[in-house]
Amino acid sequence: MNDALPKPTSLPPHADRRPVDDTRHGIARTDDYGWLRAGNWQAMFKDTSLLEPAIRAHLDAENAYADAALGDLDPLKAALIAEMRARIKEDDSSVPAPDGPFAYGVSYRHGAEYPRFVRRPREGGEESVILDAEREAEGIDYFSLGGVEHSPDHAKLAWSYDDKGSEFYTVTLRDLATGEDRAERIENTSGGVEWDANSTGFFYTRLDDNHRPAEVFYHVLGTATADDRLIYEEGDTGFFMGVGSTQSGDYIVVDIHDHETSEAWLIPAGDPSAAPRLVAPRETGVEYDVDEGDGTLYILTNADGARDFKIVTAPAISPERAHWTDLVPHEDGRLLLGHLVLKRHLIWLERRNGLPRIVVKRLLDGVEHVVAFDEEAYSLGLGGTYEYDTDEIRFSYSSLTTPNQTFDYNVETRERRLLKTQEVPSGHDPADYVTRRILAPAADGETIPVSIVYRKDTPLDGSAPCMLYGYGSYGITIPASFNTNCLSLVDRGFVWAIAHIRGGKDKGFRWYEAGRREHKRNTFTDFIAVADNLVAEKFTSYPRIVAQGGSAGGMLMGAVANMAPEKFGGIIAVVPFVDVINTMLDDTLPLTPPEWPEWGNPIASPADYATIASYSPYDNVTAQRYPPILALAGLTDPRVTYWEPAKWVARLRERKTDDNPVILRTNMGAGHGGASGRFAKLDEVAMIYAFALKLMGLTALPKG
Repeated sequence: MNDALPKPTSLPPHADRRPVDDTRHGIARTDDYGWLRAGNWQAMFKDTSLLEPAIRAHLDAENAYADAALGDLDPLKAALIAEMRARIKEDDSSVPAPDGPFAYGVSYRHGAEYPRFVRRPREGGEESVILDAEREAEGIDYFSLGGVEHSPDHAKLAWSYDDKGSEFYTVTLRDLATGEDRAERIENTSGGVEWDANSTGFFYTRLDDNHRPAEVFYHVLGTATADDRLIYEEGDTGFFMGVGSTQSGDYIVVDIHDHETSEAWLIPAGDPSAAPRLVAPRETGVEYDVDEGDGTLYILTNADGARDFKIVTAPAISPERAHWTDLVPHEDGRLLLGHLVLKRHLIWLERRNGLPRIVVKRLLDGVEHVVAFDEEAYSLGLGGTYEYDTDEIRFSYSSLTTPNQTFDYNVETRERRLLKTQEVPSGHDPADYVTRRILAPAADGETIPVSIVYRKDTPLDGSAPCMLYGYGSYGITIPASFNTNCLSLVDRGFVWAIAHIRGGKDKGFRWYEAGRREHKRNTFTDFIAVADNLVAEKFTSYPRIVAQGGSAGGMLMGAVANMAPEKFGGIIAVVPFVDVINTMLDDTLPLTPPEWPEWGNPIASPADYATIASYSPYDNVTAQRYPPILALAGLTDPRVTYWEPAKWVARLRERKTDDNPVILRTNMGAGHGGASGRFAKLDEVAMIYAFALKLMGLTALPKG
């Protein structure tokens, strides 16, 4: 074992091997650790006391071993937490967003884990607290807010919470005049609600016992939830479902989708009793997203071969595909990410050459202009605009060195007003750091974007440690945004790098297509190619690279650990999706049917089975040396179930040929996102960073 690594005084837990054989498509497999999957997981997610004793005993033993293995890092963890907390403005607040007679925002009291939702009269007056989440969380071990939505008449608030980490949200209603909650509660929802235009009721999505959004209901205020009217029921377990509204507020939108196909239904917000109107029936591979203004639908879609998307229009009263007319044509390599319709303008967010920018189009005459920034790598997002009849939008900007900035932008006058810059109380000078964007060559001739930040005084001679982060699934682009936490590594000499690998949409929709299903291996080889390039360019060296990824990025970690373990000095896998073949074969799990378009359906397709089995990290652990590994899990995680990392760790210990530690830490009171409070989350981050620093031999505590 490397002298810099944690040395637990006890042996790691031993998981019994209880072989279960399975044969699919003529291929036999044996799962020695399948018993770690709770047979009653549906009930256990709602009541963790129902976890089978043998499984609990094993997870408790793993946690005890993790505590012993990482115990000598407690002083370093405490120092890291103090540093990271010192960079958080504890009494921070958002810039209030106007909506009718009020402006709504969020603020924190000093020391509070959870926010307060506030409003103030738009024309001046005292601020009032409409929801204090810190107070609501008192006495609860885990607390996570879902939706918080005020009614159009500004008299009521619908808010939801999850108190177990299993993402079953309870909707609660509040009278804003009295501040009192009503007796009516709606349980087992997805968390979000959409009010009707008259503020007499709202729409919500109910989850079934397998944690799938199965039904949309309408609830009339003051009535029993048992009397809620069923609006829509989805019969295909392979589709997600949610409820939203158009920017104008004129329509409720029931959105149904998987990872490649969409369907939407419209309900007049002023007439919730009206039957939903179908926009366009689902067609495999065709995605679309709907907004509306003055009776016209503005539809972002990849229909008709527009793989990087286009925007079409259609009358709201006859929205069928036959009436779609191109407004913003498809342009290969320009990925349209999202759109917003105001009364006089259409706004969309697009990505060109891997960088985002905002485009504004005046509807009267079609005149367009662009809002963009000049840094090599940055993050840009639209949001916080409630109103429709306005010429102002709100957007946020940050980079790896620039703290988050909030702007109001007048789309007519083109005036940009900086409203707020994220404050770092302990101090931050962007001039002390360097942001780089490089392109790493892949073996097939592609180039992989890499966003990098490091201190100006960091030597680039191969000696610097590097935290290399990757995700690469679902078309998700990891933004090059400001992260105060990572400064604790960067200030200790780390190079922080984000690998924008295939499977995301960093270089357009083709980048996503080239990293999914039968092309999934590109995601893993891209990440390894980025590591190779960082070494070749002397940013770091192989033993100095710590790789990190979470969820589907945790699958990436498991895959590269199998494929190129010698190229990483450590692996950190957060809620890692590592038991891919078994999960995709289990159609009772919440996300399995909706995930088949992303990974393939190994139940129905021998080819998909073979592809997934070829890279599934759990199934491809072999007798070889592995770097030190830290895996984190959540007991009530409905997205990546706790048994995936538990099984993976057991098999790694069984088969690997080295004495490097493999450590599993399961949060027994949380789910996919870990601890819920803004400061409580720092404990997990500090654990990850302390582990990385220990691997690099950088455990000296700061002076003073």
